[in-house]
Amino acid sequence: MHEVSQISEFGKILIFLITGVLAVGFTFFINRLLAPNNPTAEKLTSYECGEEPTGNAWLPFNPRFYVIALVFLLFDVEMVFIFPWATVFGNHEIIAADARWGWFSFAEMFIFLGILILGLAYVWRKGDLDWIKPKQVIPTTGVHIPQHAYDNVNVQQNAYKTRAFVTDQVEKVAEVVPEISSGDSRVIKKPMFKPTFKKS
Repeated sequence: MHEVSQISEFGKILIFLITGVLAVGFTFFINRLLAPNNPTAEKLTSYECGEEPTGNAWLPFNPRFYVIALVFLLFDVEMVFIFPWATVFGNHEIIAADARWGWFSFAEMFIFLGILILGLAYVWRKGDLDWIKPKQVIPTTGVHIPQHAYDNVNVQQNAYKTRAFVTDQVEKVAEVVPEISSGDSRVIKKPMFKPTFKKS
């Protein structure tokens, strides 16, 4: 007779999770008991490459660091997919059973690496790997307007004049507040509205 397992697969996962949490908690508890606690001003300073930190920590950070880090992380994570291929390609039992597995994994990895190299070439060609860009990239649009149309607009300045500044409002304010018009340095600010209060 087959014996029925008392713990399901989800129960085993739950036991592993509980064991992991207890192990980490026990490690932190032992660390708290045994580790010495002698904080000093030197220990509480932020670590800055072994040098004594100077200035404010909130400094402007060059965004090009993020681009390089993202490109590195992308290609570094993709290298993880090479390990299963290496185990299949290096397994003599699988290749001995059917030689097509070796050729299949070989061709598959060349396609995978070709896509990665194509992406790297695109990033390189676009100039995202250059720390200092050699030339300024001027954005272009797909609008097909001839240059003489822009030149005609620039020539016709009389049709596109701006309105003159109207001083009517300034004169009205000067009439209400005579100190402004007389050149007095004291400026009296009067409320623009009268507040009203309603009784509840």
